[in-house]
Amino acid sequence: MNAVEVRHLRTLVAVVDEGGFTQAAASLGVSQAAVSRTIAGLEQALGARVLRRTTREVALSPVGSRVIGHARRVVEETAAMVRAVSEAAAAVRVGYAWAALGRHTTTVQRQWAVDHAGAELVFVQSNTPTAGLSEGLVDVAVLRRSVTDDRFDTALVGVEPRFAAVATGHALARRRNVTLHDFAGRTVAVDGRTGTTTEQLWPADAAPTATRSVDGVDEWLTVIAAGQAVGMTSEATARQHPRPGVIYRPVRDAQPVAVRLAWWRDSPPPALSDLLQLVCRAYG
Repeated sequence: MNAVEVRHLRTLVAVVDEGGFTQAAASLGVSQAAVSRTIAGLEQALGARVLRRTTREVALSPVGSRVIGHARRVVEETAAMVRAVSEAAAAVRVGYAWAALGRHTTTVQRQWAVDHAGAELVFVQSNTPTAGLSEGLVDVAVLRRSVTDDRFDTALVGVEPRFAAVATGHALARRRNVTLHDFAGRTVAVDGRTGTTTEQLWPADAAPTATRSVDGVDEWLTVIAAGQAVGMTSEATARQHPRPGVIYRPVRDAQPVAVRLAWWRDSPPPALSDLLQLVCRAYG
């Protein structure tokens, strides 16, 4: 038995829906002879007649009646698959775990729309270590943690200063800025999966007393607003996640956060070089 192809099924559906070979040919934009050959190919592949043809009409055979429902589903699913690929090609999905590109997010989106009419730049939040990249949810990811997976390529696009996050009633909230030593003796909220804060940031004589594990930026902010912990994060979080009850203050002696874009090494997204240049210019 020869393989049944999508074109076979598409032609069968057209003949049934249009009521004949001539009408199906017009609908498909091919000749009537091509329709006849394709139906013959389908019947050869199935080893059975799918249509009864007379001088007056074309009707489904018993086998054709059993096949037509499956044929419609295959044709519809194939069309949906093509639409999905087409829509994906018209957009670049950028994943992020906490704060996209911070204060540069809107600037980058607007300039991209000017430079790439019809190709939308879509930011997608995903609280995974690769911001949705390894899960196939995005084409590019904004990462503020080092990447060791050799399936991905990365490019440094900028750096961001670190900020402390404290409750509005906290003693540090009255400062214009803070230092690493101001965290000594305190509990720090840390997202070990996607956050940028680790105990290695502090010198031994200024380390926090304890860490409090959280899952994502919302839980991080909730814990801090309640006064149960303080936090440290990149400037982007301070820009994109203002929260009543939480004050952000620059940490003047902390190492800045490196911001990278990452993508699949064997499948770089369209216009990647344009995106890299745009984001690098935004960070300046």
